[in-house]
Amino acid sequence: MKFGKEFASQMVPEWHEAYLDYKFLKTLLKELQLFKHKNKPAVPKQHPHGLMRNLSLYRSFSGLTHLRRSPSHHHTEPDVENQVIHVNTVRRDGGEGSETTFLMTADEGGEYELVYFKRLDDEFNKVLKFYRSKVNEILDEAGVLNKQMEALIAFRVKVENPKGWVHNLEDTTKLASDLSNSIAALSATTPSAARASSKRVHMDVIDEDQSLRIGRRTNDENSDIGKEMEIINSDQIKEEHIHMDQSQKIERRAKRPASVEILNNVKLHTSLETPRSTIKGVLNIPNRTDLSFSKDNLKKAEEKLKTAFVVFYHKLRLLKSYSFLNILAVSKIMKKYDKIASRSASKSYMKMVDNSYLGSSDEVSRLMERVEATFIKHFSNSNRSKGMNILRPKSKREKHRVTFSMGFVVGCTVSLILALTLVIRARHILDNEGGDLYMSTMFPLYSLFGFIVLHMLLYAGNIYFWRRYRVNYSFIFGFKQGTELGYREVLFLAFCLSVLALACILANLDMEMDPVTKDYQTLTELLPAVLVLLVVAITLCPFNIVYRSSRFFLLSCLFRAILAPLYTVTLPDFFLADQISSQVQALRSLEFYICYYGWGDFRHRLNNCSSTDVFSTFSFIVAAVPFWWRLMQCLRRMFEEKDIWQGFNGLKYFLFMVAICIRTAYTLNGAVGWEYTAWIFSFIVIIFCSYWDIVIDWGLLQKNSRNRFLRDKLLVPYKSVYFVAMVMNVVLRVAWLQTVMNFTIFSLHRQAMIALVASLEIIRRGVWNFFRLENEHLNNVGKFRAFKSVPMPFNYDEDDEDKDE
Repeated sequence: MKFGKEFASQMVPEWHEAYLDYKFLKTLLKELQLFKHKNKPAVPKQHPHGLMRNLSLYRSFSGLTHLRRSPSHHHTEPDVENQVIHVNTVRRDGGEGSETTFLMTADEGGEYELVYFKRLDDEFNKVLKFYRSKVNEILDEAGVLNKQMEALIAFRVKVENPKGWVHNLEDTTKLASDLSNSIAALSATTPSAARASSKRVHMDVIDEDQSLRIGRRTNDENSDIGKEMEIINSDQIKEEHIHMDQSQKIERRAKRPASVEILNNVKLHTSLETPRSTIKGVLNIPNRTDLSFSKDNLKKAEEKLKTAFVVFYHKLRLLKSYSFLNILAVSKIMKKYDKIASRSASKSYMKMVDNSYLGSSDEVSRLMERVEATFIKHFSNSNRSKGMNILRPKSKREKHRVTFSMGFVVGCTVSLILALTLVIRARHILDNEGGDLYMSTMFPLYSLFGFIVLHMLLYAGNIYFWRRYRVNYSFIFGFKQGTELGYREVLFLAFCLSVLALACILANLDMEMDPVTKDYQTLTELLPAVLVLLVVAITLCPFNIVYRSSRFFLLSCLFRAILAPLYTVTLPDFFLADQISSQVQALRSLEFYICYYGWGDFRHRLNNCSSTDVFSTFSFIVAAVPFWWRLMQCLRRMFEEKDIWQGFNGLKYFLFMVAICIRTAYTLNGAVGWEYTAWIFSFIVIIFCSYWDIVIDWGLLQKNSRNRFLRDKLLVPYKSVYFVAMVMNVVLRVAWLQTVMNFTIFSLHRQAMIALVASLEIIRRGVWNFFRLENEHLNNVGKFRAFKSVPMPFNYDEDDEDKDE
């Protein structure tokens, strides 16, 4: 793989614009290469029949015993690098930057090289500025983690020794050993300590340079060297004594038990994350923030701080990778320049890069070492292997058995579909007596699995294209690193479910009653219910099988969506609620399951669900519940985030809920008044929702955009894709009107028509998913937001005062 592609693949997606624009610099070099190729002097042609010999054959013979000249007679050649460029370090925007002076502008094509170095300086200064800002951010965050760690240790002391330290010398010794690592390590993570450490590194470099200069002097100056060496050695001894005194002070400070007095200015961090805290907030009942020294609170605080350390370490790793990749990119582009321009300027430019803040600062590396030491000591019971596995989780690898299994179940699905089609056509099942009863009774039961499989297939396609266009869906959804499902895993699960459902349909296709008992086979009638129970059991299974982490993540999001607005709304919560709002017909199928197997006579394939008032009432409730969840989530976000646009979004779902209830009433009653009302509300909802999908959720149809009728930044290189998606979204919204217009296609059964319209809505949602997450990703890129904020376990009084100010 070429470096350009490897460089792009290793970028942090949200920091893409902060990296060196290697592709553009390479384009400038190609223009220079093209110019040199056009203006290359023509080589004189030799006579084809003449004697063609290399010119070196006619040079003077220097002899086999040519001796090498001594260094004293060697003539130093002019420094070619200094003649090409001169790199200066200047002050820019509160920091250092590079400014390259190209000294060969008079050469042919020199203007191309001048433009190249000007753009190279701009790109490098951009990288340098971004890196410095991010390092300052992590140094500030390190200071916060240091204070949090001090409070945690004091809290641990208070929990394990509530009576104090006066009469418990053994516990004092035990906890003192625990404190020595964390306090000593994290004390250097503050910005002031980092600057002090940088000064010590700088001093070491100066001493080394002095000793090198002394070593080059002649033997006539031995006495002066001895005197200077004595001075330097005495300075080094004094400096070592100072360092030893400082380290001894830190060690003595670390060996002292943590002072519990720090807890006087500390409160437990509370946020509106639970229904109880939300209700208290609405009723203006203050949440308890006093420190309760219990093991339960200690465990919660340790878990929060553990998560904070893992996220902080991940930031350090990405920042270190950012520095390495950009330095490597500068090195590669300069080597390419030397090759194309036949210059030798890379050495002097890379010397400036190595001496810059990007190449010489080691705050990130030192912080990584200290975070590792602290985390291993306090959060992994001094087990380095366990601690490093948490800090550096292994990237997920694609497994061949998943691909093979997916291909196997795909083949089984195709075979079962072919067999099902042949059986229906050969036996004329739908044309025989009982066909209408089958479509009215069994088809709604099995269509549930069709809706689920279709949604999973579209989600797998979304994952594939998100990865292809580098949409960081794992970060956006908040998946734990290494547990997110790829499109192969999702396809495998989808086709496994389709195989089970199709096998059940084939087993249930006997439309004739038993000639003796005049009854249907009870076992085959129970197959749909057994399959539903199997799917629910696997989803709720607590054992580590069938992607447990993803299942629990799905259940937690579903739980928070159901209890809206009692939980703080996150993107996965409302994203899942939007998916459920497109599965209204699947929810109605679940309602039919309950009625058919609970109150119907499934043994004789008879039911009277549609004629009961209870079933009709729940038809309204089931259809409106997903939109009610989204309405509550929008209201929660409107009051919590002070965003009026969430109120308009909630109005959209309220209108949707009213329209679907009116359409359900029209379906049940068939009155003309309900029909006109359903038409009016349906058109209002279609116009409102289509505008919101395209303009707000997708961010398209922007005024003064570089891409006409679209947005400035697009991930898909083909603009026609966006226009097709917009038209498709409106058309599939209009298809929703089928329940009002009651039109049919190819004389399909009513249940088949309902399933077709429901499938079109699922397809529309699948297309919406890609562009919705693309827009969210681009918003994160615009703000360089590559990490989510992690709540800390403790609040300091001075922090609260700063917030008030």
